[in-house]
Amino acid sequence: MSEKLGKFGDMPSGDFRKFGYQIIDQLADYFDEMEKYPVLSQVELDWLKSNLPSSAPETGEDFGDILGDVDKLIMPAVTHWNHPNFHGLFSTSTSSVGVFGEMFAAAFDMKAMLWRTSPASTELEDVVLDWLRQMMDLPEHFEGIIYDTASVSTMHAIAAAREKANLRIRDEGMSGRDDVPLMRVYCSEHVHSSIDKGVITLGLGLRSLRKIECNNRFEMIPEKLAEAIDEDIEAGYLPICVIPTVGTTSTSSVDPVDAIADVCEKYGIWLHIDTAYAGSTAIVPEFRKYFKGWERADSIVVNPHKWLFTPFDLSVLYCKDLSVLKEAFSLVAEYLKTTDEQTVKNGMDYGIQLGRRFRALKLWFVIRYFGREGLVERLREHCRLARLFASWVEASDNWEMMAPVPFALVCFRACPAGVDDLNALNEKIMNEINASGEAYLSHTKLNEKYTIRLSVGSIRVEERHLTKVWNLLNAAISDKS
Repeated sequence: MSEKLGKFGDMPSGDFRKFGYQIIDQLADYFDEMEKYPVLSQVELDWLKSNLPSSAPETGEDFGDILGDVDKLIMPAVTHWNHPNFHGLFSTSTSSVGVFGEMFAAAFDMKAMLWRTSPASTELEDVVLDWLRQMMDLPEHFEGIIYDTASVSTMHAIAAAREKANLRIRDEGMSGRDDVPLMRVYCSEHVHSSIDKGVITLGLGLRSLRKIECNNRFEMIPEKLAEAIDEDIEAGYLPICVIPTVGTTSTSSVDPVDAIADVCEKYGIWLHIDTAYAGSTAIVPEFRKYFKGWERADSIVVNPHKWLFTPFDLSVLYCKDLSVLKEAFSLVAEYLKTTDEQTVKNGMDYGIQLGRRFRALKLWFVIRYFGREGLVERLREHCRLARLFASWVEASDNWEMMAPVPFALVCFRACPAGVDDLNALNEKIMNEINASGEAYLSHTKLNEKYTIRLSVGSIRVEERHLTKVWNLLNAAISDKS
């Protein structure tokens, strides 16, 4: 231990180097050998709790022992989101260079509240989000801010829409007032649950959320949206926000943003686009057709931690006019006041958080290392693999497609002849595969039909991994016939 720091100092630099090298070796082996692990953890409930002491140690422990317990205790309880056969939910995947960015951010431990407390974080965030904006071909007037997840990004977008409605909510609130009408937020039947949570958190309540009917491709119907808005205005309600989705959670369907933007412009309603999952594909020229009209939005959320190989968490909210967010949230306590606050951008002014992590660093690493071309090619390959898997489903008599495949999510189900309860069959097949640890799939319900979802998104996925899942599925259906 350093004599200068004495017994109250940090780990000696020699030990830090030794264990740091060991950890990098361990992580490199993990990435190389990931397929030896079951995708879903196989431990029983409370296994880890029961194997840990019930109270903290009185004296410090040897770090070698702590590191050993990562293998012994932590790894068995890990579900491996980076596994190439993790196909559930929206499969996400970190890259090695993204991990490096996370390491530097943790070491710097910067709290990006003021420009003064974090020049590197504040300015790099602006630069890297403008890079991403250009890569996605968004107009120059869009300015970005980084949050943790799309749930928080979208909640801030709804808050901005509420601020834009000029109801003095910031100063006077909503409770105890009889001059505030019921505010309406509109979305499709297949919207992400974060929208529901957003209106709950903001005090609008679930009754403020109106879900609009979709067509047989699970896309919001603009005419139904316009009808709903007319009805609500007639009833004395105040429409404040419409949220179409490009890449819905259940099916990755694409709401017709351009037509919805026409409706929003007619009524003067804030347009927020949720493309947390699929937004990354806007960097791929041939996928830009799915984003027609998004340049007309007031705000857009994209999650690089979903499909740009950036470690969780990093969500980006782009706004046509970021000052509306500042009007909604800026609050400068005396101890945070500076002489430059009128000329600099302070991240704390644009949301509920005061301290903000140096998240931009890992995205900067990822974009620089892979380059636009490298990221585009990886996304193209994932979408090719998804279409390939869908072609196997379409060619089989025992399986059927349940939704189109615009991106890299395949929705399908088993439909062998002679089975009375196909919902029960599909649920059983999925659960058995998941329990095996060989792969992980998830599900949704489409028109009350139990539907299996297979998502492709791991940076390590290859065609052989899709072949493996297809063989597992067909073996499972053979066992049931």
